[in-house]
Amino acid sequence: MTSSYLILATLAMAGVTFITRALPALIPRKLLDTPWLHRLNESLPLSVMVLLILTSLSYQDLSSTTGLHSAELQLLLAQVGALLLTLLAYHISRQLLVSMIAGIASLNGLLWLFTNFLG
Repeated sequence: MTSSYLILATLAMAGVTFITRALPALIPRKLLDTPWLHRLNESLPLSVMVLLILTSLSYQDLSSTTGLHSAELQLLLAQVGALLLTLLAYHISRQLLVSMIAGIASLNGLLWLFTNFLG
């Protein structure tokens, strides 16, 4: 069941990506030049990236007795910290690639810090 879910999710993401990439060719040019659409176009990649990251957060194994030294909590804290640093990097640079690299680097760095100093 997990593999069928992954295939369906991948196909759905591909479909949404195709539709959003094809729509500008179908929409009249006058509508494409509106200011609200330009603002939406600037924030859409980051919004999609944040939604994907939020859905992948690993919080299922946490309970009220989970301690700070548990690997599950450290992973969740590292993911949330990396997400916040990704948002900050995007806010500063307005470059999606730069913010993704900052997010990946900060996730690995935070995991390393938590593993070596907390766990």
